[in-house]
Amino acid sequence: MFAQANSEHCRHKIFNAQFTIDGVAQEKSMFGMIRNTHQLAPQHTVIAYSDNASVMEGHEVERWLPQGYTNAPAYGARRETAHVLMKVETHNHPTAISPFPGASTGAGGEIRDEGATGRGSKPKAGLTGFSVSNLHLPGTSEPWERQPYGKPEHIASALQIMIDGPLGGAAFNNEFGRPNLLGYFRVYEQTVDGIRRGYHKPIMIAGGLGTISATQTSKIEFPAGTLLVQLGGPGMRIGMGGGAASSMAAGANAAELDFDSVQRGNPEIQRRAQEVINHCWALGESNPILAIHDVGAGGISNAFPELVDGAGKGARFDLSKVPLEETGLAPRRSGATRARSATSWRCAPTRCRCSRRCASASAARSRSSAWLPIRSSWCSSSRARMTGPSTCRWRCCSASRRACTATSSAWRARPRR
Repeated sequence: MFAQANSEHCRHKIFNAQFTIDGVAQEKSMFGMIRNTHQLAPQHTVIAYSDNASVMEGHEVERWLPQGYTNAPAYGARRETAHVLMKVETHNHPTAISPFPGASTGAGGEIRDEGATGRGSKPKAGLTGFSVSNLHLPGTSEPWERQPYGKPEHIASALQIMIDGPLGGAAFNNEFGRPNLLGYFRVYEQTVDGIRRGYHKPIMIAGGLGTISATQTSKIEFPAGTLLVQLGGPGMRIGMGGGAASSMAAGANAAELDFDSVQRGNPEIQRRAQEVINHCWALGESNPILAIHDVGAGGISNAFPELVDGAGKGARFDLSKVPLEETGLAPRRSGATRARSATSWRCAPTRCRCSRRCASASAARSRSSAWLPIRSSWCSSSRARMTGPSTCRWRCCSASRRACTATSSAWRARPRR
């Protein structure tokens, strides 16, 4: 759980680090330099470099939406301002290990990020792209391919990636119900100054466009007592340690751990979850979702703390209430498993009406203290605690430490924001 929260994938330590160019210390980090352009000349942006996707100004449109939330609400036209939502991200490590599910869940994760922007939005169209090293097509011997670079045994070849990867990305988009309209494909490998350069660790890009109502772009800082809800597929013994595994050099990890880190897509359950989100944000001011977040790398051990951190709150977690498809998972695994196509949100208890058409469960409740007590019916009632969003110190009692086989150094880790 702690390796995920403290990984490069989740914390972007390299991009946020101070660095030196030609002996001169730079005033800004890499992320700071990227953000600086927008800070100097912002134009028509609503959300930039924050939340799960970016949003630019749209215009007034007429939408066909349900009028209320009764059992059979009437639909009618509604004029409102709708902004344009955009997102692009990569899913390189899983695609290198297992191209079809890697690209499939890359597209699925990007779709969830779009839907989890603000207080909920609607994904509309997608794109996928791939950069790989030389293909070495069977029966060919191209001049530039006569010095094969090689690869770790458990990493897929460039040809395997380009056969299975695009099918995986297209399959998830199509089965979710979103057209995959754009894409690209690039091959590059070259010797430069005696070093063989290329996309030996491939790049898989997933992106898309969506719409978001102008009234739903800002998350609400919720009070203590707010429910934290997981919506989507149950947890399984898959997608374990994805944040940490993807932060390592390609092939440096043990093969079995790399394969364990790859998720499995479930576009049907994700479609159901998105329908719940669509009906919630369509309620406008009555939207029960106060804030929403994609359950990505690290599972709810990352998603729930990020939700409460945004409001400067803590929360009490009960891992025994996490929906699981597979029995026998240890608490530390149930908290870090990648639930298939899941999203987490927070809602006020009096306004939270979850759809029966998509699995959901409330596994936590916010509290005014910035600590994060974790309990489970399988072990100690006070498994672990994390102080405030800035210090993030995790601790656990000795009985829980033995039950969870966590090392003392891991429990003392201090992941910084």
